[in-house]
Amino acid sequence: MIDTPPPVPAAPVPVDPRLLEILVCPLTKGPLVYDRAANELVSHAAGLAYPIRDGIPIMLPDEARPLGGGAAAPPAP
Repeated sequence: MIDTPPPVPAAPVPVDPRLLEILVCPLTKGPLVYDRAANELVSHAAGLAYPIRDGIPIMLPDEARPLGGGAAAPPAP
């Protein structure tokens, strides 16, 4: 039997900087901060971090991760 090494996770696909300039939080309509290390767009106003998958921001509140520190629930749309 041949031992194969485990797959190496792919590096995050960069997000187009022009896209980052126009995106806003879908709940608060406020600015987003790009967290390159976590590959997320963070809305401090909503207390959410939106994931970026394959270079595409997933701007769905249901897919967002609540920020740590006991962040409140996101505001209703």
